[in-house]
Order: sequence, then C-alpha cells, then structure tokens
Amino acid sequence: MAIRWSQLRNRAAQRKPVVEAPAVPIWQEPEPPRAARFPRLQPAIRRIRALLRPPRRLRFTRAGVLLTGAIVALGLATLNTGNNLLYLVLGALLGLIMVSGWLSEQVLRGVFITRRVPRALTAGEPGRITYEVTNLKQRLPTLALEIREQGLEVPAYLPAAWPGTSAITRNEVIFPRRGVYTVSRITLATSFPFGLFVKERDVRVTGTIVVWPRTTLIVRMPTRGGERVRRISAQTAARAGQGRGDYRSLRAYRPGDDPRDVNWRASARSVEPIVKEYERDSSETLWVCLDLRAAPGVETENTVEIAASLVARALRENERVGFATHDVVVEPDGGPGQLERILDVLARVRFSPDAPLFDPPTDPAACVLVAVHGGDARFGDNFSPASAP
Repeated sequence: MAIRWSQLRNRAAQRKPVVEAPAVPIWQEPEPPRAARFPRLQPAIRRIRALLRPPRRLRFTRAGVLLTGAIVALGLATLNTGNNLLYLVLGALLGLIMVSGWLSEQVLRGVFITRRVPRALTAGEPGRITYEVTNLKQRLPTLALEIREQGLEVPAYLPAAWPGTSAITRNEVIFPRRGVYTVSRITLATSFPFGLFVKERDVRVTGTIVVWPRTTLIVRMPTRGGERVRRISAQTAARAGQGRGDYRSLRAYRPGDDPRDVNWRASARSVEPIVKEYERDSSETLWVCLDLRAAPGVETENTVEIAASLVARALRENERVGFATHDVVVEPDGGPGQLERILDVLARVRFSPDAPLFDPPTDPAACVLVAVHGGDARFGDNFSPASAP
C-alpha cells in the first residue's frame, strides 16, 4: 500500500533526533553564474526537467536481457503452435517478472534517509559518509538497497532494514581536490529479488561537503623582517601561564581553547562555557596572507596547500596565527579551532586573474605572503610553488 509523504514526515519526526554535523561558520562564496542564452528562463527549465524526470527508472541486467529475450521467443513459439504447456510456461515467466517488479518497488517505498557528513574531509584522504536508513513499512523489510550519491563513483550498500527499524551503512569517499561540494540528490537502487532489473528512485537530500586542503607539505621556516620568526617549542608552551599576557575579557568557548582558561563562575550563569581571554605579544603572531591573483589550475592548488601547511606548522608549535585573503580576514588565535577556521576559508577561496591588489591587514613586514608567481618586497617573506621548500 502506498505511503504518503506526510505520513513519512510524521513517522520520521517521532524518531530520536539525529545530531548533524555543525554548519560551516564562515561565509560561502556563491557559485559563479553559468553562461546561458536565456538566463531568466533557467529556473523554469530546471523545474520542468525535474517534473518530467520519472519517479522510477528501470534498467535491465544481463540476466534480465536474456530472460526477456527467452520470453519473447517463447511467446512467438506459443502463438505459432498453440501448445497449452507453452502457455503455462509463458504465464509462469511473466508472473515471475511481475513479482520481481512488485518486490523491488516495495524495497524502495517507505524509506527515510538521514545523511551524516563529517565536519570536513581532507583532499586526497579517505573519509566516510554515514547513512541512516529507517524502514517505515509495517510488514515488509527493505533488502539489498544501494545508496548512490551524485558525483560519487562507489555506492553504499545496505543488506537489510527490517520493518519499523533503522540500519546504518557507510560509504568511504576520496575527494582529489579541496572545495565545497554540493550534493542535492540521493539515488536509491535495488536489484532485489532476482537480479533481473535494477530499479532506481531519486530522493532529494540537500547539503554540502567541505573538503579541506592538505596540510602535510614540508615547508621551510618563514622569515619576517629579515629575522627568523620566533617560535615557542611545545615543551616550553606546556608550562602553566606560558605565552599569556594581561587579562582582556571573557568570551564564549571555541574548540581548541585551553581548558585551564575556563571561567567556571561565568560558565555556571551561561548556557555555554566561558573562557578568559588574554593579551598576547604581537611578536608571537604569524600572519599568513594568500594572494588570489592567478588563473585557477594546478599551481594555485599547490599554493593553497602551502598556505595550509604553514598555518598548521605554526599552530602545532603553539603560535598565534592570523590569516588573510583579498576579502576574508581571520583574526589571530591559536589551537585546533583556529586551524579549522582557516582551513574552512582555504576550502572556499577562488583564484581570479582580475582580483584586486592584495592589501594586508597589518604591517606587510610582519606578514608572510603566499602567491603563485613571484613575491612582494613589502612582505617579510614570500612563498610560491617553486620556492616553498
């Protein structure tokens, strides 16, 4: 029996809430417009295509092609001979196809999908996308279900989800390049029960997957104003109070903050932890600046990885790091939370030869510039794909 979408939503709302990955706390650059002859008609054309797209699609497997060919040949032989036994065999084979179509339809019906993606993935490294499949049917199980993502080659496979229960399956993916990947549709497919046909159904599940650049490049220690940038070793920074200045204010806790800085009295009066913020010596701050004036390509991606590696190295050595591009500035801070904030920006940056001249947020002599072509004498140090090591 068909289940209405309203019933699916009501039943799904009765389940325990699923904690999704947190939203990206930085701006997201809009997608560049695509060239079109009639740009005003594009939204209407997309809606018409979505309406014309069939809710179910059927593909023949090799076994299904062979069986269908055999049924056609048997039907022709039955009409020519009029043999009753052939009629019985033909009817049994046609009934087999009808049963296969009905069972595969029941597998795809009454299914609620929840997708969980990590906080972010790293380019070139494997990551996992988790799917929670809830079978809302009362009597029939969901068996041999494939979950395919648009743009991902390998599907996730779910052996079984019994009536009224949920099952979890995972898909391991690798994104070769950093960026923000938009996923808007999940395709459910099954060849149950006989493997004669593959029936597919599209489910609209919108979301994004953030892919960070790699931070494992080996880069030299940057210079600033002709002198080596002072770094604090991990052993020295581990001492209580090391690197702290005068007390400045209270603020909300951010991932990566030192638990020793938590103000327990203020936290007891608030719904979230509150930490103490201290003044830092400006000489401990390393500013990494990324110049976006270049045509997108392999060199620009290498430039992004150089900037990410510089930031990760400085933060591993307990130094405060600030980051800036043409239109985004991440204020100096330290810890794993700062690394995530900067990597979120690097995942979204877009290079353009028409970008304006870069103007750093502070004295250029205290900044490190990462650019594709050459450098700038105003900055304390310059990195490029040709001179990074």
